[in-house]
Amino acid sequence: MNTSGYIDLQVNGYGGVDFNQDDLTAEALHAACEALRRDGVDGILATIITEDIERMARRLGRIVELRQRDLAAREMIIGFHIEGPFINPADGYRGAHPRDAVRPADLDPMQRLLDAAAGLARIVTLAPECDAGFRVTRMLAGRDVLVAAGHCDASVDELKAAIDAGLSMFTHLGNGCPMVMRRHDNIIQRALSLANRLRFSFIADGAHVPFAALGNYLRLAGFERSVVVTDAIAPAGRGPGRYTLGRWDLLIGQDLAARAPDGSHLVGSALPMKQACNNLVEKLGLSQQQAEQLTSRNPRSLLGLDR
Repeated sequence: MNTSGYIDLQVNGYGGVDFNQDDLTAEALHAACEALRRDGVDGILATIITEDIERMARRLGRIVELRQRDLAAREMIIGFHIEGPFINPADGYRGAHPRDAVRPADLDPMQRLLDAAAGLARIVTLAPECDAGFRVTRMLAGRDVLVAAGHCDASVDELKAAIDAGLSMFTHLGNGCPMVMRRHDNIIQRALSLANRLRFSFIADGAHVPFAALGNYLRLAGFERSVVVTDAIAPAGRGPGRYTLGRWDLLIGQDLAARAPDGSHLVGSALPMKQACNNLVEKLGLSQQQAEQLTSRNPRSLLGLDR
């Protein structure tokens, strides 16, 4: 694998192709991978989000099947990021994940998803407070799957206990939580208080996290423990406009954040990683070396690609 391009740990779709569609074709997956390559990406974790377990399993299995048949897909798709369905069901924390498919963490459905992923599951995002006894966290960590907190409202004690059980990451900090929370005792502050024990991913479009806050979070989390992801959805790489994606009608603004048409909430990003990297330099004043660390070197290290 080339060691100079971007590695994106959270990609739901790209170039008009939705990785979470039930009828994904070989041609569409190939086109998405080629579009990612043209935009400077060396590898991704294809991200499958909350739905009923069997539907998630079918989507994982479909990508496994198509990837085996296509060189571009094998080279681009390093593995899977399974985001949900074991997340906090409360409004705000759930984000755009469908309420009717959110469920508490349990070993059997987690095993069903791992089986469907055929050894390619690399990250699972869940809510620690919804994992009774941290059984799923222990199971995943024992199989060398990175366990990330996200879409959660865990207490500091719950986060500490989850870390002891194998939790090692926090997914897109600053998102997957309500727009209005307690000023000081909130999930962002709790996670950052444990920065010496966690790694963090951030979305660098200026909408998911304002750039001033992103700079603060990066300094607290530490550049060596942080990665930038896009959380890209199908319209990514196609620019601003109105799009339809599954059950959503989306408005993509100039900031390339995907919003519901009424602007009430975010539904992922249409941000290419090359723009995220530019934002880090132009909006935050980071050096090119620091930006490359967050978008290439650190995610490679996290996945063990630099060994």
